[in-house]
Amino acid sequence: MIKFKIIPVLLFLAAAVVNFNGCNYSFTGASVPAHLKTVAIPILEDRSGSGIFKLKEDLTSVLTQKFVEDNSLQVADKANADCIVEGVIVSAVDAASQITAGETISKNKFTINVKVTYRDLVKKTVIFEKTFANYKEYSTAGDIQNARTEAIAEAIKLVSEDILLGVVSNW
Repeated sequence: MIKFKIIPVLLFLAAAVVNFNGCNYSFTGASVPAHLKTVAIPILEDRSGSGIFKLKEDLTSVLTQKFVEDNSLQVADKANADCIVEGVIVSAVDAASQITAGETISKNKFTINVKVTYRDLVKKTVIFEKTFANYKEYSTAGDIQNARTEAIAEAIKLVSEDILLGVVSNW
């Protein structure tokens, strides 16, 4: 008799766990439209005024590599693409983020903002226009030039990952 009382309770708990876990990771309607197979990623514009050498080329290269690694959309030239991801670097700011008691800058933060337009070239519609931003802090102690270069590269990587997620998961 006890076995029959326990089974419904266990079934209820199992169903509750499945429903609970299933809801946590749901991205309903959040994927690449089925008719889109290829993406073009032209060189981004740099309107940041930062003067950082090759910023637009580096960001375009890293972003393209992220799409290649993800494999949700095949990278193609614009003439053969189903969709296009265009971007404008609107700001690239390197500013103090931590100041010590002696008013000495101990950390800087490099922040990059990229306005992205994701267009469906098949249906001739704009899927989204969003601004993505990310940053990386770095220490001003030691080799500051190398630390800054690494921070810029890391911020580019992080914002590229954000853009990729925005496109492939409508995030």
